Amino acid sequence: MEKERRLRGEEKMVRVMAVGVFDLLHAGHLHYVEQAKSLGDELVVVVAHDDTVRKQKHEPVTNQDLRRRMVEGLKPVDMAIVGNPPSEPIFDILNVVKPDIIALGYDQKHSRDSIKGGLDDNGWKQVEVIRVEGLADDLDGTRKIIARILSLWSGETGGPYEED
Repeated sequence: MEKERRLRGEEKMVRVMAVGVFDLLHAGHLHYVEQAKSLGDELVVVVAHDDTVRKQKHEPVTNQDLRRRMVEGLKPVDMAIVGNPPSEPIFDILNVVKPDIIALGYDQKHSRDSIKGGLDDNGWKQVEVIRVEGLADDLDGTRKIIARILSLWSGETGGPYEED
């Protein structure tokens, strides 16, 4: 009922921001954006800049523009943008997105309290930080998927599904 009133313009629309790498898109990513979208009316996803991925995780398998395009194609996502490079302050992206809620994935290493503290310190005290639930699936993460593929591969030339 409240969401219907907001859609008629009687109340403020709630904008949710989700963030992530989204390299090798999988069911866990879809579940994350579905959960994030359920928190509000509009979902904006910030896809990590390639340089940020390199600095914090690994060399990206797919580049930031392709990852952004793939994420934007997911039904729950209203808009996807590439985040700032690591040389820019992390909270600067909020001036672009202007979220009411930041949705954290269940497996994201960020502490809800440390993010909330940073928001408060940077003038975004009104933004809520909510950690969403994970997917009850054993292949809900990129590393798990890669490990499964490697376990299926004998290590011989080609891969686990090499064509004859």
